[in-house]
Amino acid sequence: MARKANTGSADAANPGRLKQIALTYQMTRKADPKVGLVVAGVGIGVLGVLLAIGFLIGHPVYLGILGFVLGLLAAAIVFGRRAERAAFGQMEGQPGAAAAVLQNVGRGWTTTPAVAMNRSQDVVHRAVGRAGIVLVAEGNPNRVKTLLAAEKKRMNRVVIDVPVHDIIVGDGEGQVPLKKIRTTMLKMPRVLTGPQVTAANDRLRAMGDLMSNMPLPKGPMPKGMRMPRGGKMR
Repeated sequence: MARKANTGSADAANPGRLKQIALTYQMTRKADPKVGLVVAGVGIGVLGVLLAIGFLIGHPVYLGILGFVLGLLAAAIVFGRRAERAAFGQMEGQPGAAAAVLQNVGRGWTTTPAVAMNRSQDVVHRAVGRAGIVLVAEGNPNRVKTLLAAEKKRMNRVVIDVPVHDIIVGDGEGQVPLKKIRTTMLKMPRVLTGPQVTAANDRLRAMGDLMSNMPLPKGPMPKGMRMPRGGKMR
């Protein structure tokens, strides 16, 4: 009975995965029409090279099987990268796009979207991990610097022994493009232990956030979203 239950759950999960892959492909193809040809070309190319080597050394079956497996792997890697690039292209320029990226940085990071915001929709998000506290700002470069400075001053009241990094999203000098936020954060040196990260998160939660009482949609925020009247600005 247990085996049948496990088999049933696996069968139910597979259609879900296949549907997700199909949806991802459709969305990627809208931004990258050649994705199908490129992915197929990579897979067939890897298979062809290994199969040719197999014929040369007298083991076409073994090398053919290996080429098939490696071809699928190479095609999956290329598809993943192009899908990620297409997703970043669709999100770029939308308010709150950085929050969506931060939610997928990886394990060990705790993200709090929109810890500071002004009426112009310039916004600062916060992520806490082994590298310390990372404040990611998106919006007008001059205005977000003011937001970042105010947020750092506010945090210094409760966390003084944790390194703080700031990132301004953009393509200008000293800024980090949306697609490179994750890579930039993962390259930061890990200087905190697990308990120190937990303690920093607890202190910051106790401090409260600007948007803690405002329901926020997941992913990019709607363009028409505005700060409520009477709301305090940071």
